Amino acid sequence: MEKLRKALAAEHAAVFAYGLLAARTSGEVRRRMSAAYDAHRAQRDRLRTLITTRGGRPAEPDASYALPFFPSDAKLAVKLAVQLENGVAAAYLELVSARDVKVREHAAAVMQQAVTRAYSFKPDPPAAFPGMPVAASPPASPSAGSAGG
Repeated sequence: MEKLRKALAAEHAAVFAYGLLAARTSGEVRRRMSAAYDAHRAQRDRLRTLITTRGGRPAEPDASYALPFFPSDAKLAVKLAVQLENGVAAAYLELVSARDVKVREHAAAVMQQAVTRAYSFKPDPPAAFPGMPVAASPPASPSAGSAGG
């Protein structure tokens, strides 16, 4: 039950933060922040149901949440969104050890969604081989220069 409550706390924080982020952005970024807000509200409601059906009492959200920094522009809003999603994924990671198969499957699916959202907010795709130097251009193929040779 404690792990479900930790995930619920992460969802409460995400709903709070995405409400702020959607209000402070515009255009496509606002659309994506609003979609994330809706996704986290749905997950929050699902967790509340899971806790209630297991005889627990879900915690209510706090009045406000401390943010690691204030998102004063769209770039910082995106940076905060990535941190939020990473935090949500970490909270659900604890649920993948649950005895209930449905809870484990749900946790795995939500983690995948959170990581996907985090990467979708990042401006550049992750390195294919982290730690390996990136070549300016791929080396020429030996057969690229020979025509019929």
